[in-house]
Amino acid sequence: MKTIGLLGGMSWESTAIYYQLINKRIKERLGGHHSAEIILYSVDFQRIKDLQHRNEWEKATEEMIRGAKRVEQAGADFLVICTNTMHKMAGEVQSSIQIPLIHIADATGEKITQDNFRRVGLYKGRLMERFGLEVIVPTKDERMIVHDVIYNELTLGVVREESKQKYLQIIEHLAERGAEAIILGCTEITMLVGQKDVSLPVYDTTAIHAIKAADFYIDQ
Repeated sequence: MKTIGLLGGMSWESTAIYYQLINKRIKERLGGHHSAEIILYSVDFQRIKDLQHRNEWEKATEEMIRGAKRVEQAGADFLVICTNTMHKMAGEVQSSIQIPLIHIADATGEKITQDNFRRVGLYKGRLMERFGLEVIVPTKDERMIVHDVIYNELTLGVVREESKQKYLQIIEHLAERGAEAIILGCTEITMLVGQKDVSLPVYDTTAIHAIKAADFYIDQ
């Protein structure tokens, strides 16, 4: 078995979920008191958030590469970036390190295609390019709601029923527009909405990514 490298803190709320889910999966598969060997480097999310909001993506990429190298130098055998948004520079991060990076969109795309869905809501880019999925995104106003809830509530550990209902309305609208399944395309959304809340199949990228990391840890 290998050592898992986590690049987290974006936010630490969702990084804590990664840690828990990975170890639950290890226990599920190996039993006993088994847990994962993990190296975690957690960034200061305020610094990353400020760079995102100023559209200083080059500097944000430098921060991610610096963190990834720290994880690699500490002895990790592969890297998991514990956030959806910062996979924006996954290619640059991967080219700067020697260990493999487990991409969140690839893990999610593999799961969706295994389940034979083709039209999904909430996620774009790599899923279309690598997996040929048709992606239906929320409207501009809906995207603003999603963004505001993530940055002003969930990343601060605040979970509100009112915000949950807004998300469920957005999901219902995506279903009306033809989505066969819904992707929770931010690692904090799992704090607010889950499969029990939605009639369509829900793909929680945090859980899928964490399980992929745990299985890679065991099987490689």
